Amino acid sequence: MEVIVFGLNHKTAPVEIREKLSFSKSQISYAHKECINSQIVQELMILSTCNRVELFAVVNSTEESVKALKEFLAKFHHISPQILDDVSYFYTQKEAIRHLFRVACSLDSMVIGEPQILGQLKEAYNQALEDRSIGSWLTELVERSFHVAKKIRTETGICKNAVSISFAAVELAKKIFDKIEGKSVLLVGAGEMSELAARHLLSNGVTNIYVANRTHERAEELARQFNGQVLPFASVKENLELMDIIITSTSAPHFLFNKEEVQKTLHRRKNRPLFFIDIAVPRNVDPAVSKCSDVYVYDIDDLQMVVNSNLLERQKEAKYAETIVERFVEQFWEKLNSRNVVPTIVELTQKFEAIRQQELKKAFSKLPNLSDAEREVISCLASAITKKMLHDPICLLKKKSNCSNTAYYIQAAKELFNLDGFKRP
Repeated sequence: MEVIVFGLNHKTAPVEIREKLSFSKSQISYAHKECINSQIVQELMILSTCNRVELFAVVNSTEESVKALKEFLAKFHHISPQILDDVSYFYTQKEAIRHLFRVACSLDSMVIGEPQILGQLKEAYNQALEDRSIGSWLTELVERSFHVAKKIRTETGICKNAVSISFAAVELAKKIFDKIEGKSVLLVGAGEMSELAARHLLSNGVTNIYVANRTHERAEELARQFNGQVLPFASVKENLELMDIIITSTSAPHFLFNKEEVQKTLHRRKNRPLFFIDIAVPRNVDPAVSKCSDVYVYDIDDLQMVVNSNLLERQKEAKYAETIVERFVEQFWEKLNSRNVVPTIVELTQKFEAIRQQELKKAFSKLPNLSDAEREVISCLASAITKKMLHDPICLLKKKSNCSNTAYYIQAAKELFNLDGFKRP
């Protein structure tokens, strides 16, 4: 039995190919059952996301199974198998284990440390359990990957520090205000990034969201999404004192907020902090506004600098995470290989025990006058000889259980002692 991975991801295949090869939930169930029933693989779990399509399998023959999986994937999605030649990859045994652990820990993701992949992997695992396409080998491996991912998320900072513009804005807001729960947020304009920032704020406890946009219908649409209120675009400045966080993303060719207006607002706010997130290009907030006391202004370049800095921090943590992954890969690989030699050791022990019993029976039939004590001595002698003869081959098999050619030693033992021709008692 061997563990393999066959698939493609954002590093090897463009989105137009990944789209063609993605699976829906119902398609995954069908594919699981089709592959198992066709005996292409012994166990199978399909992971399909926007960035990857991967088939994790337990097989008897790696070369034949990889070829069969490639042909199955191409036929299932009605594409030429040759298309997969340039965009796919496969891993076997230890490399397959390492790949799964790295995927679970988001070390193989487009954004290192992103949390979505672990949830997607758990969904794929539960689907395989539901479809009964997964057995003891993959079950143990996948569940181990969850353990590794949890360890890395608790022992490293790989998931900390915002690495998107919108989320970086929220992290900055949390530093400026002791608590952002209950703060009022004004969206000026309806750009995608400002919308995402508002969503992050909402998930962090912000409940008062106002929307002002030149197109009233768009303002109403966003307000409904956030359970917020529409503010007429023309009345934004006169209502500025009611806001704590202002996110701007309009296409206005001039500044919407200047220093003089903001200073007046601060006076009415009794100098409570005011935070501008200016995602617009050209900018909506005059840079001079940042010189006002208790006013914080971050534009798109400032936020990008925060993101770049945070990415560097994640990359540093990723190096440490890789060492943790490698440690668990070695542990699991050793355990897997130890399990591989156990059946051979059992067969070897059973054959020698059967021979011992058979030869004792012959000897005792020729020596009918032996006492019980004499029989016991002879039986113990035969047992001791059997154990000493088995000692070296069993120790060698255990020693070689963690090397790259374990299968060679297993096969050698089977042939040397004719285990395949042995009829178990």
